Amino acid sequence: MTKSSAPSGRSEAPRAWRHLAFFTTHYPQITAQLADDPRRILPPDHQRFAALSACAPSEVRVVFLGQDPYPTPGHAHGLAFSVDPDVRPLPRSLTNIFKEMEDDLGSHPKTGDLRAWAAQGVLLLNTVLSVPAGEANGHKDLGWQQLAHEVLAEVSCRPTAFVLWGKQAQNLRKHIHPGPHLMIETAHPSPLSARRGFFGSKPFSRINDWLRERGEQPINWTQE
Repeated sequence: MTKSSAPSGRSEAPRAWRHLAFFTTHYPQITAQLADDPRRILPPDHQRFAALSACAPSEVRVVFLGQDPYPTPGHAHGLAFSVDPDVRPLPRSLTNIFKEMEDDLGSHPKTGDLRAWAAQGVLLLNTVLSVPAGEANGHKDLGWQQLAHEVLAEVSCRPTAFVLWGKQAQNLRKHIHPGPHLMIETAHPSPLSARRGFFGSKPFSRINDWLRERGEQPINWTQE
């Protein structure tokens, strides 16, 4: 069966990540539940693993851990915090991320499309990879979190920068192998919490300073 003719709710595991146990132990059941869900599911199934498809395990240098996809139709496209380039206005969390970037670096991308980050080894991974339209956290009980656990364990075998915004992301720190990582843990950029430690945290310059210290190319966050 080709990808284009796959049934609704089905997206093939990215080749570079297919060895993870999740795709045998959990994904078949999740696929069945998605197929039985009559609601509109976001993002479209062919974009569900877009974050993993953009970064093979050996290419990951930075991990941003999100919660679940944007529940507004037309926003989510498979990468945490990112939206398609024509989305206006931006989601409020992304607006705050850009405000912090402006303060940190003096600039920010012209659109909310963060795929240029992914091309540089930035894994923008949600812990839940699907959501019913208009129902944030509507799929939090499907079992998606197991994939995030395994991805964190996989990429933390090498020094990596981890950005854990908010308690939900920080609770997954136990799945990160100890190592010479950069750990950035602050409040979530949501309007409900951003002023409790997210603003002023300067994550983007801190990551680039860490990469330079390791002799690695810094991330071009602003896409200029």
